[in-house]
Amino acid sequence: MQTVEVRFKGNRRAFHDWVESDAPLRLDEPVLVAVERGVDFGRVNSVGDAALAKCGGCTSCAPGEEEEPATGDTARPLVLRRATPADIRQHEELRRGEDAVRRQVMERVAAHGLSMRISDAEWQWDRARVTIYFTADRRVDFRGLVRELAGLLRARIELRQIGVRDEAARLGGVGRCGREFCCSTWLTEPGPVNLALAKDQHLSLNPAQISGGCGRLLCCLKYEHEFYLTARKRFPKEGKTVETLRGPERVVAVDIFRERVFLRSAEHGARTVALLDLRDELDRAAVQARPT
Repeated sequence: MQTVEVRFKGNRRAFHDWVESDAPLRLDEPVLVAVERGVDFGRVNSVGDAALAKCGGCTSCAPGEEEEPATGDTARPLVLRRATPADIRQHEELRRGEDAVRRQVMERVAAHGLSMRISDAEWQWDRARVTIYFTADRRVDFRGLVRELAGLLRARIELRQIGVRDEAARLGGVGRCGREFCCSTWLTEPGPVNLALAKDQHLSLNPAQISGGCGRLLCCLKYEHEFYLTARKRFPKEGKTVETLRGPERVVAVDIFRERVFLRSAEHGARTVALLDLRDELDRAAVQARPT
């Protein structure tokens, strides 16, 4: 038996078991899997020990995903079979029609006067269910909308509220750095981000300069934070007065990338010195200051 992580549309993932003994599944291979009340299409994202390490014994790691019932004697739902070319064509046709579904839902939301923004629509491969993702500032009573959409689309309707970070991860985009959003590529579990991280990195506290496409603080503030803290330990603290060969000088700023220190003294003015040269100078100044 082989445990595999299956990737669906957006950043949704789930873990399944492959019980066929003839050939193991490979990365990025298209498969049909058992889900709650039906069959869905996905691609293999990780296999074997890598998938088990991510899974940790749960039935699904997708954010907001309901646990799927076990199938047979396994603890996880099954991979039913490899997808055929016909299965892939059906999947692609459904994906092409999802934008039209999203527009239909938006029209019905406006007709009902609901305060919600429709982000995305996702058909289940067997067309038994369509999931509508939306964002809203407060709780929304959409029971009437669900009944109308069920009759319109002739499928089970699931309306799922997500946060703006999850919306950015699903839809993707390009950040201010010129690369794809971290949350929609490799950063599957972004942690909490706050202004204290920006302060530690000496960044501007202007929200327009430290916010991502979702309008929230940049995720990279979190995973770059440890690097900044470790790097700054090698430098004298800003604002501190150090004894150099020129006498007392105050540390004005540090440049951790070019490994430079900016100093200023009342007698000699400002200067910039390389970190290694400053360390050597501080050692020599300390030796000269020792009593003979």
